[in-house]
Amino acid sequence: MAETARTPVSRRRPQDGPADPGDPKSRYGNRPTMKDVAARAGVGLKTVSRVVNGEPGVTPDTERRVQEAIDALGFRRNDSARVLRKGRTASIGLVLEDLADPFYGPLSRAVEEVARAHGALLINGSSAEDPEREQELVLALCARRVDGLVVIPAGDDHRYLEPEIAAGVATVFVDRPPGHIDADVVLTDSFGGARDGVAHLIAHGHRRIGFIGDQPRIHTAIERLRGYRAAMADAGIEVDEAWVSLGPTHPERVARAAEAMLAGPAPVTAIFTGNNRVTVTVVRVLAGRPRPVALVGFDDIELADLLSPGVTVVAQDAAQLGRTAAERLFRQLDGASGPPERVELPTRLITRGSGELPPAR
Repeated sequence: MAETARTPVSRRRPQDGPADPGDPKSRYGNRPTMKDVAARAGVGLKTVSRVVNGEPGVTPDTERRVQEAIDALGFRRNDSARVLRKGRTASIGLVLEDLADPFYGPLSRAVEEVARAHGALLINGSSAEDPEREQELVLALCARRVDGLVVIPAGDDHRYLEPEIAAGVATVFVDRPPGHIDADVVLTDSFGGARDGVAHLIAHGHRRIGFIGDQPRIHTAIERLRGYRAAMADAGIEVDEAWVSLGPTHPERVARAAEAMLAGPAPVTAIFTGNNRVTVTVVRVLAGRPRPVALVGFDDIELADLLSPGVTVVAQDAAQLGRTAAERLFRQLDGASGPPERVELPTRLITRGSGELPPAR
């Protein structure tokens, strides 16, 4: 039987000192240790520990030698054991719906700024609007012992988090409420914002108003549809169900919905869009039409003020959502007690021209 050649495995003994970073065999997994620093500086481990942790009891000359050894070896303190001894990992997790969505950029940045102010690291990931992926990601973060979680839920059942919350993982939901558990949640007033946006179109003479929104299982989509229906009912306008379309925000689906509403002998004269991605697609559809159609969108979009006409929007403060959620999270981590609370932030109507167009005659 032929023998298989075996490549010798390089084994580095502790007394050999730190691995040569230029040696490809030892490039990974051989970080210099405090023992290596102590050997190079000619001091004891306790002395190195004092220097690394900024503790007193070390002469300036010794501190200089230790620091020179640290710099020469590229030593970095391993915080894992240190933070675990304190019972905190100094990290929090943020689970978003879609990292590519411009709405979540300011929200994520705000959470990160609050975390940084508290000396914590932010770890984020995307659920891609998939409940199973959300659960996997959340539990993976918990397995890595994050101190707390800020979650934009994709699913509607969060009982899987009950053991983690009971074990002390601080948790705040944002943008959408959790399902089947009680927890702090920070929301935008989607119902009120949509009602105000549609009422604005009605005030400018529109009665045939279309609504194009996100998937019906999403809390914000349903709340914004509810606001649309409330504004129409307040004005005594009966909604034709052909004017309403919920579904994925893929451009093809949204474009088909808009074209259908704009077709026929009695097309809609205005459209209210349920989020920024829907708005962008509808702007493209309307750009090719000879007759003006009024538009109000929920969420602001980039360059909305530079279009002609500018896009009127119901703006929510994504940064404030993130900041409020993160601040509530760190209040929990600092020991605040009390029942879970629901915080609802207001919206703001920004008029730029598209929502003020009168019905085409």
